Amino acid sequence: LLLFFALFVTYDEPLAQAEDAKVVANQLYGIFPFFQDIQMMLVVGLGLLLTFLPRYGLSVLTHNFLLLNFSTQWALALQGLIHHFHHGQVHLDLRNLLTAEFAAVTVLISVGAVLGRTSPCQLLLVATCEVPVYLASDEWAIVTHLGVLDVGGTITIHVFSCYFGLGVSKGLFGATRRPVHPKETPTPRSDLLSLVGTLILWVFWPSFVAVLCQPGDAQHRAILNTLLAMSASTVTTVVASSLLERDGKLSAGHLQNGSLAGGVAIGAVADMAMPPVAALALGSLSAVICVLGFRFLTPLLVRKLALQDQCGIHNLHGLPGILGAVASAVAILVASEDTSGSRFSQVQALCQAAGLAAAIGGSLLAGLLAGATLRLPCLARPPEQLSFDDLLYFKTQDQAESPGLGSTTEEGALALKE
Repeated sequence: LLLFFALFVTYDEPLAQAEDAKVVANQLYGIFPFFQDIQMMLVVGLGLLLTFLPRYGLSVLTHNFLLLNFSTQWALALQGLIHHFHHGQVHLDLRNLLTAEFAAVTVLISVGAVLGRTSPCQLLLVATCEVPVYLASDEWAIVTHLGVLDVGGTITIHVFSCYFGLGVSKGLFGATRRPVHPKETPTPRSDLLSLVGTLILWVFWPSFVAVLCQPGDAQHRAILNTLLAMSASTVTTVVASSLLERDGKLSAGHLQNGSLAGGVAIGAVADMAMPPVAALALGSLSAVICVLGFRFLTPLLVRKLALQDQCGIHNLHGLPGILGAVASAVAILVASEDTSGSRFSQVQALCQAAGLAAAIGGSLLAGLLAGATLRLPCLARPPEQLSFDDLLYFKTQDQAESPGLGSTTEEGALALKE
């Protein structure tokens, strides 16, 4: 990557004309605040969201940070070769960096399915495989050729990354059904940190959805619709969780994920003209299916398919993403009835459905292949005893006490040596 950047990557040349320079400055000031919000989401919010594993917090934050930076650089190099290679050079600007970070987001979501039982080398290989698949399928096939409308990445980011991650999990672990690891169970402290990550993501999510919208009315609608959807999903999550749990108590896992489901679902329709109640309804419905997914669907997939989904990405990104894609097709058809009922709108609705099918099918197949690659002997997984444990990757103060619950120090030392 360093060699590629040294040989080919350069910044755009300064513009000589003052008027053009003013236009570029206005574009910069319009994008950069959104860009900072997205950085806060990915580095701090998403990192903390994954700290629900009590003995794996250092590893989660570090691996998230590492994958974000590596995947962004890798995406910049690939995007430069595909789109921006002129006269032997790649011209870099803030918008290119932003779209490269969107490619990195897919990696950060996908690895949530195999979190804790994979090594950093395996995670880097997932990023190496996923970024080019994302650029080829989503940017080239789904957006450019099918013309799918998805300003907030509901289909192109959330659905794609979810099923790629599930494919990696299935390809890596196969049909082996793994028992619950003693270090998987969250503690009140780890749940609190994870909930702080949720709050940070919740606050900055409208920037993620609206950053690529056309400035003006479309961007304004995207921000308002996202806030309404996420507000509704938060209230609905509290209600649904209290109804499903005993004594009306809340599940921290439901709140950490369900309150964000509205932001996932609204992305495909955020900039469309629709009444506020539609955004509220979509946010509420997405929260319901997210909570029900955690309560019923995840255990079912474990029993029937032996499918491991460590962070529940299917419930937060997959199911609300599918709901959002369906909502976008319905919104397009309703809008056509309110106006001229043109055949173009019907075709566009079909394109939305085709884009959803392509995102699920292509990512799942690519994920299965990537997961099978992770089974190479040179990419050995962490020993089961040291899964979900920072001891394998960090020097900690309690090394003598942290080999594993229910194990002796000698057994822990042998596992670490392995």
